[in-house]
Amino acid sequence: MCPSWLYRKLKEGNSPQHHIHNMKDPKEDEEKSRRVVEKSTELRRRGRRRNKQCSKADRLQEKGFDSQLVSSTCSKNLVFAARPGYGHLGTKCVVKANHFLADISASDLSHYTVKIIPEVRCRKTSKAIIAELVRVHKNTDLGMRLPVYDGGRNLYTAAMLPFTYKEFTILLTEDDESIGTTREREFKVVIKFAARVSMHQLRELLVGPTVGSSRQPGRIRGGIDGKQVDTPQEALTVIDIVLRELAAQSYVSIGRFLYSPDFRKPQQLGGGLESWRGFYQSIRPTQMGLSLNIDMSSMAFIEPLPVIDFVAQILGKDVHSKPLSDADRVKIKKALRGVKVEVTHRGSFRRKYRISGLTSQPTRELNFPLDEKMNMKSVVDYFQEMYGYTIKYPHLPCLQVGSQKKVNYLPMEACKIVGGQRYTKGLNEKQITSLLKVSCQRPREQETDILQTIQENDYEYNPYAKEFGISVDSKLTSVDARVLPAPWLKYHDTGREKEYLPQVGQWNMMNKKVINGSTVRYWACINFSRSVQESTARGFCQQLVQMCQISGMEFSQDPVIPVYSAKPDLVKKALKYVHSASLENLGGKELELLIAILPDNNGSLYGDLKRICETDLGLISQCCLTKHVFKINRQYLANVALKINVKMGGRNTVLLDALSWRIPLVSDIPTIIFGADVTHPESGEDSCPSIAAVVASQDWPEVTKYAGLVCAQPHREELIQDLFKCWKDPHHGVVYGGMIRELLLSFKKATGQKPLRIIFYRDGVSEGQFYQVLLYELDAIRKACASLEPSYQPPVTFVVVQKRHHTRLFSSNHDDRNSTDKSGNILPGTVVDSKICHPTEFDFYLCSHAGIQGTSRPAHYHVLWDENNFTADEIQSLTNNLCYTYARCTRSVSVVPPAYYAHLAAYRARFYMEPGATEISKARGARSKDGSVRPLPALKEKVKNVMFYC
Repeated sequence: MCPSWLYRKLKEGNSPQHHIHNMKDPKEDEEKSRRVVEKSTELRRRGRRRNKQCSKADRLQEKGFDSQLVSSTCSKNLVFAARPGYGHLGTKCVVKANHFLADISASDLSHYTVKIIPEVRCRKTSKAIIAELVRVHKNTDLGMRLPVYDGGRNLYTAAMLPFTYKEFTILLTEDDESIGTTREREFKVVIKFAARVSMHQLRELLVGPTVGSSRQPGRIRGGIDGKQVDTPQEALTVIDIVLRELAAQSYVSIGRFLYSPDFRKPQQLGGGLESWRGFYQSIRPTQMGLSLNIDMSSMAFIEPLPVIDFVAQILGKDVHSKPLSDADRVKIKKALRGVKVEVTHRGSFRRKYRISGLTSQPTRELNFPLDEKMNMKSVVDYFQEMYGYTIKYPHLPCLQVGSQKKVNYLPMEACKIVGGQRYTKGLNEKQITSLLKVSCQRPREQETDILQTIQENDYEYNPYAKEFGISVDSKLTSVDARVLPAPWLKYHDTGREKEYLPQVGQWNMMNKKVINGSTVRYWACINFSRSVQESTARGFCQQLVQMCQISGMEFSQDPVIPVYSAKPDLVKKALKYVHSASLENLGGKELELLIAILPDNNGSLYGDLKRICETDLGLISQCCLTKHVFKINRQYLANVALKINVKMGGRNTVLLDALSWRIPLVSDIPTIIFGADVTHPESGEDSCPSIAAVVASQDWPEVTKYAGLVCAQPHREELIQDLFKCWKDPHHGVVYGGMIRELLLSFKKATGQKPLRIIFYRDGVSEGQFYQVLLYELDAIRKACASLEPSYQPPVTFVVVQKRHHTRLFSSNHDDRNSTDKSGNILPGTVVDSKICHPTEFDFYLCSHAGIQGTSRPAHYHVLWDENNFTADEIQSLTNNLCYTYARCTRSVSVVPPAYYAHLAAYRARFYMEPGATEISKARGARSKDGSVRPLPALKEKVKNVMFYC
């Protein structure tokens, strides 16, 4: 549904009333605010003209229907903010990007639909059928054309085929995995002409309008001067398919990734898994033209081991002599279900099967009906008599293969896992560490591998690329970049260093005190680690208290009660005891901080502790692992002190420009900065809810403190459902709520002023979801503002933050120490907004952090909507400067802090799901009959107004 705010003209003179900060002249500020609001109102007017296609949706919304679903008609008519120009701030430099210039000479392509009878659900089989069709009929019925096929219903050619409709009969020999036989099947394939795929729109996009020629916040297409072209997705899809067709025939294809064990020797990850090296490949429209983006990747695959060895690795013990426990059997069944195996007891004849289950009995006890007369035969005897094979490990269960109607039993020892199977279940911590270690490459190595991949793909001699007239350059793209200056940071005046300019994205707290130190009067320590004696815990706490005091906090020397030691499995009882004992000792006053010492491997203890403290007791906690207690490191203590300070309501540092009112489009009028993110369950968890989090700045002009709210929503739902809520109460009539509204009210309460500008950083949105997310969430922001006061509509800038992209930036000279940091990566503050960026839209890449290990990934910022009229320099500089205000460490971070905080809050909220709630949601499904999701327990008031998630 199209939100009506996009079209409705706002009445003049509706500038919201606001309170003025006492540091500035009230009349001067009021006049300035009025002009800004009127200007933003005029900007909005331009983008809100009526569109006939959306008028029905409008009327529905005006009658009270919420825009729960966004119509495709409206989303296609929304145009994102155009690029206002290029940035100039910073030191100019040249970097290399893993983008390769591509070109297509074909003017138009032909699209055909494919129908295979009987219907085939397996993509691999579909591709094999069409490959056989092309092999047999290319030189005859296909008129010498070499088509490409997407594995579904679409086939593309560089020119028209000799027919518009034709039926083919294809014979295909294939493996039947359910019964382990090879059979020849006959398929009827119907190919029918669908449409011409025009390249004109793609070329028009790549030429693009003059940058900054027609500045709009974002608008509805139609009736507005200036030309903006849709991204011709189908044309790009065809080029993508063409360029991956040849590689997909010899590599394992997973989405846009291609993997092979021949790239590099597979590395063991433990637990029967190994990592394969591969690459990502995608065609993108950019300012320089078509660009092929190539990046290296590593993925976990199941090792092609004998099943019995795989089982031994899964369980971490020898299984050749002892029978398996029930718990072992459950673990193995979960790991093996769906895995493809081949038999090894029949010499060179190796049938393939897919595992459907595991027997509950050992092999020696298994019997099965030999014929229809139900004559029974034991598995042991059958294998001996039929194949002359003596089962060596009859104490182990059998694998179940085939369908439910006809189950076959295969001894584990007679099966080997088929190679090339991606592992789709969750990795454990050790495996994740191993995979990261394998995939971690220094920039120089990664660049070399990318160039080697381009050479091996050899697009010049690729028959499919030749057929479609596609050429790809073999050199990395050189791009003009700039290194933005680091901001000056303000610390407390009592420290030796009151102001500091960070060098290469990092600094420390030596000679500095936090700008606003919090006060901790009442604290306690709880110890869940058996190996930590009370005296050791006490000594650690004293050193931590001392560091907090040195950092500029007021911190009581002694705890309210002595260090309390407890068992991890009694966490709830222990926390309630410490809470009540402290309450009693303090004569009814609340405990303010709990320091918790946890075992290094603590399972669910950390999550349970956070859930109980934050949703039940209303208690701020700081957890410390045993290894840090024994080996006390001053840098560690300094970082923990920073976390405690912000959790208790303090500020660590502030941008000097913020205090001197010099941040463009932030310092002039009260501005609130939001961060939002949605985290989804791990793959394999197909019914658990997604968790949304929104944080918002609670101080102005400092914009350093962020309050956070969280909510559960339907499984894999990306649109944040609880941004704005409206419901009818039988006693109070229409009631408004939601996270945006609550955070706006919280800002007003904290600052005494209501925000007159909104900057919204939204994390975790893929390009395909831009339209939906912008329409739905901007509409929710509008409604939340209007619910506070009908005329209250502060101008909004909506920026999507992406980290899961595949653009990498390399120094043009790896040996030049002045152009790289210690890790060999590009310098923090490096920004790119030309050449590899979108031809018309307002986006940029920013590497705001110093590399630690591996190749730095720049964040990709895409300004979808901008009523505040930011210039490129203003939004890039603001974003980069904010990255130096992250509260948990003395480093500039890779993602703008509000988005980072939202991610932390969403991750934290996953612990709030009660133990067993996951199993309940699996049993019931993610949604109930009315579509609702089981809500998370509410955060206590004392918790949600501070940075509890840090």
